[in-house]
Amino acid sequence: MKKFIKIVTTLMIILGLTISVVSAASVEEKRQSIRNSANETLNKLYAIHPSARQSVDNAAGYAVFSITDVKIVFLGGGGGKGVAVNNSTKEETFMRTGDVQVGFGLGIKKFDVVLGFQTQEAFMDFINDRWVVGGQATVAATDSVNGGSLEGAVSAGKDTWMYQLTDKGLEASLTIRGIRYFRDKDLN
Repeated sequence: MKKFIKIVTTLMIILGLTISVVSAASVEEKRQSIRNSANETLNKLYAIHPSARQSVDNAAGYAVFSITDVKIVFLGGGGGKGVAVNNSTKEETFMRTGDVQVGFGLGIKKFDVVLGFQTQEAFMDFINDRWVVGGQATVAATDSVNGGSLEGAVSAGKDTWMYQLTDKGLEASLTIRGIRYFRDKDLN
């Protein structure tokens, strides 16, 4: 058990160091990096699922996140960054996400999430520190050479839908996951 805790601790330290190296950029450079990542994700989604463009355009707002998860046997976690956009005002809210997982699995997975909000109320609830807890069953093994996988749009809550895209990663898991989306106080 001590060896397992050391491995998890080491992986979390590596994730933290990676984040701190990236944080050397200016606030505007960080914002632009997130915008660029979000645009790449949306373009990837539209190429795979063209009707998603209309869903995003017609939504009250949308959010795009890039997330990395690490899962080792019974514990896992991860985090990422993204931006939420109010389609009426075009106002951007830069956000972060963190998650904790309990369940059986092994792997590291990078994935992108596009959330759409059908109502202004759902969008505002989301950008004001919404907490989402749910179950997840995943079997995904993909690489960037052979193309990504798209798990179809699913309901992610009241008046909210989600697309999840993976293009690099290997994961086989059955988990209960708690995900928190929150404002990035350094970028807003």
